[in-house]
Amino acid sequence: MVLPIKASEIIELKGKLPLIDVRSPLEFSRGHIPGAVNIPLFSDQERAEVGTRYQQAGKDAALLVGLDFVGVKMSGFVKKLNAISRGKAKEVSLYCWRGGMRSASMAWLFSTAGYKVHLLEGGYKAYRTYIRAEAGNGSPIIVLGGMTGSGKTEILYELRKHGEQIIDLEQLAHNKGSVFGYLGQFPQPTNEQFENDLYDEWSKLDNSRPVWLEDESRSIGAVGIPGPFFERMKLHPMVLLNVPLEARVDRLVKEYAGFDKSLLADALMKIAQPLGGQGFAEAVSAIIDGRFAPAITLVLGYYDKMYRKALHKFDNRTIFEIETDTGDASANADKIMNFIGRIKDL
Repeated sequence: MVLPIKASEIIELKGKLPLIDVRSPLEFSRGHIPGAVNIPLFSDQERAEVGTRYQQAGKDAALLVGLDFVGVKMSGFVKKLNAISRGKAKEVSLYCWRGGMRSASMAWLFSTAGYKVHLLEGGYKAYRTYIRAEAGNGSPIIVLGGMTGSGKTEILYELRKHGEQIIDLEQLAHNKGSVFGYLGQFPQPTNEQFENDLYDEWSKLDNSRPVWLEDESRSIGAVGIPGPFFERMKLHPMVLLNVPLEARVDRLVKEYAGFDKSLLADALMKIAQPLGGQGFAEAVSAIIDGRFAPAITLVLGYYDKMYRKALHKFDNRTIFEIETDTGDASANADKIMNFIGRIKDL
């Protein structure tokens, strides 16, 4: 049995049933629905050959080439699915790029093998359209703001200890957002996969309760926050924590001083122009000499200026400022919880 389903339904099913992506390995690596397993109908080379034949000789000729590739692999596809589904009911959901012949063919095969198949209408393309439109809808957002080095990410996790909902955008992006943000991180996902993972986290939230997000620019390293999601972030209230410069410098020195000095100096090349020739030279020299605090102070001069500019750009939101004299994340999370407990606008 093959049952067509929509993107919203496959998101609900994917935690309950095996989710199979039948696109080629390269397509899968660029981006896929979180939790999906790749059982490709065609290899990357086979897909290219079918596409070439389609362009040169039309649909019927391409179909014959595709059948030649697939025929010998059909039993293997079923064996792979059996291994994935072992011990569970024979029910599966699957998709290809646009809900065309690839997913229809695999749906027929799995149905013939006794599976109940939920087939995504419009395929992965429909899923992508859906999540870009829906990410940020539902749960009210509270944005945690503060200058670079305020410890916002650590504060988010302290807020979670207080029972608050959070999404760590930097963890999803594998980048801490600053010029040094890639150091010590896993390689960044593709922008496509970042968006998929972001929506996956969003879909797990309790919509009756707010979610805390760290204030970010549109780009986090090489990936970008989806436009609709970013716009919603910038409309919701912000709790702006003002942490003293000395505490911020101290935090960043502890965070980055252990990295190779040449890596730190190379990273500064990304902001060499806004730092200015003299500022850049002074920062690099300080890093090479092991004088990290002066170097970080120079870098923060640039980031603080940019952050103030961004605050003015998105000034059509409610901003609650909290003063603190410490960089301790636990203490600052307590300050924030005490503050929001006294107001009704969040």
